[in-house]
Amino acid sequence: MKRLALLLGALTLAMAWLGPLPALAERAFAAHMAMHVLVVAVAAPLLALGLANGRLDPVQQAPRLFSPALASLVELVVVWGWHAPALHHAARHSSGLLALEQLSYLAVGLLLWLSAFGGSRRRDRAAAGIAGLLLTSMHMTLLGVLLALAGRPLYAHAALAADGLSALDDQHLGGVIMLVFGGCSYLAGGLYLLAGLLREKTDVASAR
Repeated sequence: MKRLALLLGALTLAMAWLGPLPALAERAFAAHMAMHVLVVAVAAPLLALGLANGRLDPVQQAPRLFSPALASLVELVVVWGWHAPALHHAARHSSGLLALEQLSYLAVGLLLWLSAFGGSRRRDRAAAGIAGLLLTSMHMTLLGVLLALAGRPLYAHAALAADGLSALDDQHLGGVIMLVFGGCSYLAGGLYLLAGLLREKTDVASAR
């Protein structure tokens, strides 16, 4: 299962970075958001699940560097920073900055998901992992809501919106992608950890 998770994570990255999305992102905000969600909310958790508790799990080597709460804060700064209009516009029109943006998304995504799922003492990290993932779900949801409900386009390049969509509709679609897929992924991860923690406590109580 770990190898399958790693393979699916790698395939997701290939779909996000080697498919049509990078070219579409120059003129469609929704395409940018799809790339973002695929990297942080699909590829990163799959790769983290594949690495967690294995020989290559970095959390086992340096657990203090992988605090879920701190990782969530780092992801908030990186994600919101790249969605500042000036940086967002620059990344859409520079292949170097686009690569830097996407790699930073992957880095903070792996940092958070490994912080939540990695380490040899998962039970001890479960509560912190739940908090970190739920906090991330909240700020991802907030970003999605702001984009989906904005009354005007926030990004200059959005004037080159996808065919059939106005600049504002394109932005709203991107916000919905972030809201539904981005926020829900972290929420699902937190609930998964919570279910595992409750199951362990039930098993311990039954054994007694």
